[in-house]
Amino acid sequence: MATFKVADASEYIAITGWGIDDVKLAKKAWVWIGQQCKKFDITPVNYEFEVHAMSSEKLPFVLPAVFTIGPKISDDDSKASLLLYAKLIAPHDKNSSHVRELVKGVIEGETRVLAASMTMEEIFQGTKSFKQAVFENVQLELKQFGLYIYNANVKQLVDVPGQEYFSYLGQKTQQGAMNQAKVDVAEARMKGAVGAKEREGTTLQKAAEVDSQTKVFKVRQEAIGIKEQAKVEAEVKVFENEREAVVAAAKAELATKKAAWDRQIKVAEVEAAKAVAIREAELQMEVERKNALRQTEKLKAEQLSKATVQYDTQVQDSNAALYSRQKAAEAKLYEQQRAAEARKAQADAQFFEQKLAEDAKLYAKQKEAESLAMVGKAKAEYVSSMLQALGGNYNALRDYLMIDGGLYQEMARINAGAVSGMQPKISIWSNGGADGGSASNVSESGASTGVGALQQVAGVYKMLPPLLSTVHEQTGMLPPAWMGALPKDGDAN
Repeated sequence: MATFKVADASEYIAITGWGIDDVKLAKKAWVWIGQQCKKFDITPVNYEFEVHAMSSEKLPFVLPAVFTIGPKISDDDSKASLLLYAKLIAPHDKNSSHVRELVKGVIEGETRVLAASMTMEEIFQGTKSFKQAVFENVQLELKQFGLYIYNANVKQLVDVPGQEYFSYLGQKTQQGAMNQAKVDVAEARMKGAVGAKEREGTTLQKAAEVDSQTKVFKVRQEAIGIKEQAKVEAEVKVFENEREAVVAAAKAELATKKAAWDRQIKVAEVEAAKAVAIREAELQMEVERKNALRQTEKLKAEQLSKATVQYDTQVQDSNAALYSRQKAAEAKLYEQQRAAEARKAQADAQFFEQKLAEDAKLYAKQKEAESLAMVGKAKAEYVSSMLQALGGNYNALRDYLMIDGGLYQEMARINAGAVSGMQPKISIWSNGGADGGSASNVSESGASTGVGALQQVAGVYKMLPPLLSTVHEQTGMLPPAWMGALPKDGDAN
């Protein structure tokens, strides 16, 4: 079983027993079987004493005092102070003789020790410091009991019965004050009579002196006024000139900033427009490249390369024109704003234009190399597809490329051009007919029509070996296997 205990606002609960090592303090808690609790009041109590002490001159006196003392609950050390209070003071009634004697013994002991180290005059003249010293020493001793001095009021020092030190000291002070008052009154009357006469003479002297000084001061002030007026007018003029200069400088700076902002806006607009155009061109180039890759079997690689080169050229021209216009505008604006630095600005503009031209050339070379690489890649894909279509027959691919590229026509053209002014090697052959005519001669007899056709075919086949030999001699190329072989040395043409 357990009981829930709650303390009042000015109380605490001290719990001991099962589950608690020492003492547990709380405002509310459950008290279980095997535990004990006790409520204790933390309200401060007033203790009033009359401390009998003696000064260093062996003069006794009585020190009436009132101390307000209780447990400390106002800082981080309050738990420790409350724990000490709960262990040492709370078991007793705070108004009991035990607690009162404890507090009285501490206060009387510290007060007597402190009074024994001071003279009566020091105690009487320094009541405030004496009170503070008593307060600090007593608090240091009460702290070990968990007590705290909330207030300490030391009353006026009084004589011990049979001793009249303070009474005589008061009478002495009173008589001294009365005698001093009489002397002060007589001296004040004398000073009043003498002072009245001195004041009259001084008044007349001061009046004459003030009149003369007033006239001199008036003339001097008029001169100073004229001088100050001229000085102020000059300062005003200088200030106006300075303000006009500041305003002119501010306007010039504002115009410079506006011009710079306008230039940045225009450059940004041009760059944005050109960026859109460049992006459109890049997308168009991508479309063209995809079409070229899809139509490699139709030999569109050359058209793709031409489109790529044309696109790169247009992009470079656009960039060069953009940079030229931008630098021309910057040079013009900078010349208007900084006339004194015109030469330097012009030199910088020329240097930047040369750098842009070099960058444009470098970019053109890079794009040209990229286009050549793309053309080579397209041709490689084209040759690979043709070789695959011909079943991997390299000789057939070579013959097709020679025929498609017009190699034989070019050979004929070159040979015809080389005849002029030269002695070329010319081979003449015939079909070997009986009558020495060409292979195209055909008998007119109707009965021999079939035989004539066979003779024409035979004539064509007889013409091939000399033709292949001539090509081999002039170009060094061998005929394909399906067209036949060259005649061996010693064979008849």
